[in-house]
Amino acid sequence: MKEWITEKKIVYGLDIQGGLHLVMGVDVDGVIVERTARLAENLKEELKEEAITVTSVMVTPENKKELQIKFTPSSDTSKEIVSYIDKNHGTTLQIVGQEEGMISIRYFDVYANLMKKQVVDQSIEVIRNRIDEFGVSEPVIAAQGENRILVQLPGIEDSARAKDLINRTARLQFMLVSEAKEAAEVEQWVSEAETAGNYALGKDGMGYSAYVKRVNEDLKGKLPENSRVVFQKAENAVSLEAGKITRLVEVSDVDGGHLEDAFVGYDQFNRPQVNFRLSVEGGRKFGKLTEENVNRQLAIVLDDVLKSAPSIQSKITTAGVINLGQSDYQKTLEEAEFIATTLRAGALPATLEQLEERTVGPTLGADSIKKGEVAGLVGALLVLGFMLFYYRNLGFGADIMLNMVQVMNILLILAILTSLGATLTLPGVAGIVLTLGMAVDANVIIYERIKEELSKGSTMTAAVKDGFGHAFSAIFDANITTAAVCIVLMYFGSGPVRGFAVTLIIGIVTSMFTAIFVSRTIFDTQFRKQPKHKMA
Repeated sequence: MKEWITEKKIVYGLDIQGGLHLVMGVDVDGVIVERTARLAENLKEELKEEAITVTSVMVTPENKKELQIKFTPSSDTSKEIVSYIDKNHGTTLQIVGQEEGMISIRYFDVYANLMKKQVVDQSIEVIRNRIDEFGVSEPVIAAQGENRILVQLPGIEDSARAKDLINRTARLQFMLVSEAKEAAEVEQWVSEAETAGNYALGKDGMGYSAYVKRVNEDLKGKLPENSRVVFQKAENAVSLEAGKITRLVEVSDVDGGHLEDAFVGYDQFNRPQVNFRLSVEGGRKFGKLTEENVNRQLAIVLDDVLKSAPSIQSKITTAGVINLGQSDYQKTLEEAEFIATTLRAGALPATLEQLEERTVGPTLGADSIKKGEVAGLVGALLVLGFMLFYYRNLGFGADIMLNMVQVMNILLILAILTSLGATLTLPGVAGIVLTLGMAVDANVIIYERIKEELSKGSTMTAAVKDGFGHAFSAIFDANITTAAVCIVLMYFGSGPVRGFAVTLIIGIVTSMFTAIFVSRTIFDTQFRKQPKHKMA
């Protein structure tokens, strides 16, 4: 019995249990300016390697998002520069001005906007990685407009610690999966260390950073030289605590500080892959590492969590490719997008500025729930009174049945929300209340159809059968249109709007089940032995 009952509890949103509400501004324009300055250095080197003589490549003083390439006035040099840019940077850079001895260039607006979006997405991924370690259930981390990020942390009262966590620096490392020890042996070492030290990940509030540090300290004498233990989350696990895989890795000197960019590309067979670029120094180190370890697994480790371990196919220098080698296109694409985002998420790509901070107390949610309970009780009494008045001698039975159906309806909604791990917010509570109203409507339609059949002289058994049959189409049509609206709200909405839509669409499914199947079963059971009973 104990095993059958789930230990999951419904998760309450920020508006019910309180917590921290932050709005962070992302300096996306600063990133464009920084990349433009870096482009000036790279472009100068590239032109030098192509033997194209220029005087300087510098950021335009009046517009730090533009570059000026200056050279000794010459039609040949001008043509060579334009040709080189078209050939090598034709999809990212545009020429915005040409004068004697000078060419002005800048990023295409489309490419600049894509970079800004990537910066916001990277920032969200970095913040999410950091919040996961904080142990917050169902945090809301979403983009707001083009340069803002909304962070809502339900149940968090220590705002100083939360803000410190969001703003700290992440650590991305490239390592090699060690083949010096069997995985089962390392797993056994970790288990023995946990037992000897009486600790475990998540036990007594032990966070991942403290856990992995403690494990490596305890195994210091057993681990091969220059190796350490990290952990990888199992594919279908909800968290590291629920499904961690022990991995032994060899430490290298290539880290996220050498990474310049990572994005999803496609091979000659149109299969998704991860393309990445390193700095010159990073490329030299990475080339040495990969050249000496072809066919071994490369461990991509972010904050001591192993994110991916693709196999090294060949030497990789400044520009590398991670082939995922899966047959499922959609799964491969999702994995490629995840790895690219994770690689870019090594550190915050832009400065975050705190624009808004609010500590939301649970009082508001408690008051709203209390008022909702009163409103629901008054509404239920009015409905029951109406049923007693309108259906007279069978009104009492109808009230009992309606109460049973509604209680079952609420339990089913809460059970589905809990099993999905969804967060219940005040808009979600409103969705439940609306669902109950719709369920009453469905039952009224059924009763009316049964009354019509009885007025024609049908027996109760026949009236119930025909009444449910005639009522089904009306109930189905009404609910299917509402469900269509919910799907639109779920697709385009976010936050409270999506929560309302999710709760309402779950309620539609459960109310149709209880109104049509459960009510019909109760009717059949009640009147099977009373075929001549009539409804007033």
